[in-house]
Amino acid sequence: MASTRRGIVVFSGGSAANNLVDVFNEITQKRGCSLSYIIPISDNGGSSSELIRVFGGPGIGDIRTELPPSPSPALLDWQSIVAGTSDLWPPIPPPQRELIRSMLNHVNLEILKRARPPHSTFNFTNASIGNLFLTGARLFTGSFESAIYLLTLVGGVNPSIAVIPGVNSNFSHHISARLQNGEEITGQNAISHPSVPTAVPNHPSSLMIDNDEDNHDPEDANLPGSLPTLKQTNIIFSKSADDNLPAPIERVWYINPYGQEIRPVANPKAVSVIGQAEAVVFSIGSLYTSIVPCLILRGIGRALATTAGLRYKILILNGSLDRETGPREKPMNAAAFVAAIARAAEESRGGIGEVDRSQWRQYVSHVVYLEAEGVPKIDKRELAEAGIECVRSWGLKAEDGSAVFDLRGLMGALEAILGRGEGPTAKSRRNTFEGVRPFVE
Repeated sequence: MASTRRGIVVFSGGSAANNLVDVFNEITQKRGCSLSYIIPISDNGGSSSELIRVFGGPGIGDIRTELPPSPSPALLDWQSIVAGTSDLWPPIPPPQRELIRSMLNHVNLEILKRARPPHSTFNFTNASIGNLFLTGARLFTGSFESAIYLLTLVGGVNPSIAVIPGVNSNFSHHISARLQNGEEITGQNAISHPSVPTAVPNHPSSLMIDNDEDNHDPEDANLPGSLPTLKQTNIIFSKSADDNLPAPIERVWYINPYGQEIRPVANPKAVSVIGQAEAVVFSIGSLYTSIVPCLILRGIGRALATTAGLRYKILILNGSLDRETGPREKPMNAAAFVAAIARAAEESRGGIGEVDRSQWRQYVSHVVYLEAEGVPKIDKRELAEAGIECVRSWGLKAEDGSAVFDLRGLMGALEAILGRGEGPTAKSRRNTFEGVRPFVE
């Protein structure tokens, strides 16, 4: 029997949020409600960049189990996987194994068909097996959502859990960012990871100039005239937080392959689950390349602001600062995170520019945070003036010295906001979690 309780929606993306999956699962099981993840499709780094180059389609992120980080061993490993002789197969039951292998063989056939040696062959370096499975299933079914559904069936995912792409499309979607100094960077990978600024040409006619080099491009899934930065592969990149952007990010938007701004409509399923939710969680991860690309989609902002039963809109503040939330000399604080979320949601509704603090609570009602060295600073009084409550969580120190959430502590903080979930009459116990030990060395 389906649950009648309103569900929980998590805006997610990137590997950081993967660490919190067990927390979200346990909370929704206790509450007896559904759990939906809304994920961006604008990834163009890692193995996604090679799949986009060869096949086009949405950037599906990294679903792990990777091939080796050099071409020849990676190709040998891939061949053993599709042949069924890899050491990865024995633990997998035969029905699932043969279904997975059939999708991998399907994408392998398509890779061979699209190869144009010696100029263009698929690079399996660091390739994600999950991404390859999803691509094979998408090509086979003609539907990205069907590919995700098949993966959830094969993986034995609880039917009450849904993974919803922010945009329901078989085509690639890319983003650009403008910095406060006026520079523009094109492509998710260039924004999130160290790279040279990749501005779109300022003059529209420059998009029309013939380039002799384009005549020698190998056949791939890119449209003629696509921006060069969107055509390159980004298999190897640095996630170093030491490489600052020249200035803070001011705005993020979607572009077509020629660099012109577009305003995609959100997946109707994403809007629907928000309309049926009691709580929305903005999870940890890359603010401007994971969370914001979902929020600026048309329909998302209105759903967040106007859904009557949506009581809690919880921002889990990152445990560390990164390239997107710098520069190091003047990093974003908690209020800046909230403002960025409100600005993106308002842009979804047609507004561009700063959002008055009186409107912040339409999109964020609570902030869960850590107190430790290197985390975004939080001014509880400033947020309280905007009607936003702050709840502190336990933290642990990672091997690299950064602060990370203790999973039991985070669960306690979320339950302090949402209530324990013993039943429909359970009440929120927000603010009762303040007395716990905030950080553990």
